[in-house]
Amino acid sequence: MSALSGLPMCVVVARGLLRARAAAGSCSRPVALELGRSLSSGPSEPGPGRETGGLTQAILQHSLQQTSSQGQPPHEGEGSSDQKREDQNEDKKQKENTAYAKKMVLRLAGLMGLGGAVGVVYIFGSNSQDEQGNKIPDEFDNDVPVIQQLKRTYKYFKDYRQMIIEPTSPKLLPDPLKEPYYQPPYTLVLELTDVLLHPEWSLATGWRFKKRPGIDYLFQQLATLYEIVIFTSETGMTAYPLIDSIDPQGFVMYRLFRDATRYMEGHHVKDVSCLNRDTSKVIVVDCKREAFSLQPFNGMALRKWDGNSEDRTLYDLAAFLKTIAMSGVEDVRTVLENYAHEEDPIEAFKRRQAQLALEEEQRLAEHSQQKKQGLSFSGITSRFWARKQQ
Repeated sequence: MSALSGLPMCVVVARGLLRARAAAGSCSRPVALELGRSLSSGPSEPGPGRETGGLTQAILQHSLQQTSSQGQPPHEGEGSSDQKREDQNEDKKQKENTAYAKKMVLRLAGLMGLGGAVGVVYIFGSNSQDEQGNKIPDEFDNDVPVIQQLKRTYKYFKDYRQMIIEPTSPKLLPDPLKEPYYQPPYTLVLELTDVLLHPEWSLATGWRFKKRPGIDYLFQQLATLYEIVIFTSETGMTAYPLIDSIDPQGFVMYRLFRDATRYMEGHHVKDVSCLNRDTSKVIVVDCKREAFSLQPFNGMALRKWDGNSEDRTLYDLAAFLKTIAMSGVEDVRTVLENYAHEEDPIEAFKRRQAQLALEEEQRLAEHSQQKKQGLSFSGITSRFWARKQQ
């Protein structure tokens, strides 16, 4: 008889179940149910055997419940919480990767900036060289090498900034001509862009400049009265060939470009005091008031030309400037001051001219009427005197 024959039946069954569960946990539900049926169909007699069978059945049911609970999938709530945790972990990893990438990019940019700064100081902080390659001494040679480099670099950029802000020379034009050469009594300073030319761009032709109607007439009418100067905020590379195209006869005496302007508050200002001419005889024509902001009563702000081929502004401008010159005005600022606040000074001039013409016509009409009345009165008097003599 086996060694287990002396043990109670319930202990034997419990041990068997525990061994089966610990070994593989692979008892399928149908097998466990069959085992439960076979055990539950044991002896039904009353007594210790029945009690043993009941205990065995209870243990078996408890084991089957644990096995079924292990084999069942997790509840829906547990699965969603696990998914949320996984998503949170992924977001956290992504944020960490993004922060790391930004940190590396900033470090790389800092290294590149530092290297560029060192290169700039090395290039612009070195001594200038002559044609033979020999170093030209300067006032920084006695300083520490690093200090030399820094001071030379600072001086270079300071001079470059000054070159942009200030005009290239305190005398932008040469001295007035002396006899026997003819020097016009007045100086006319004209802007090129949007006053004489209009820039246009198209996909087929690129940038092109349209010539304003009346340029030739303006130059011909004023060439003997004004010293014509083109002073533009464009660069010389752009403006020089354009001036050649609009002035083939050479009426323009001088040409000044962007480097001759004074850069102030984001605008290229034309300083009349640097022209080496009597400021009381200088007239600046531009489409921006900022261009002559240093001498506001020396300038006229025309409307910006939009490329209209029917425009007549330059013809009217020629009449206005010719009137000033023919009148022998001592100080043009006294005239231009009256048009300083006009939105369109040429239109204002035309209105005033029309008003003056009307007043002159009325004056002449009144004078002629008075003259007629005087003649009639003298006729009556002469007749009366003749009769008295008779």
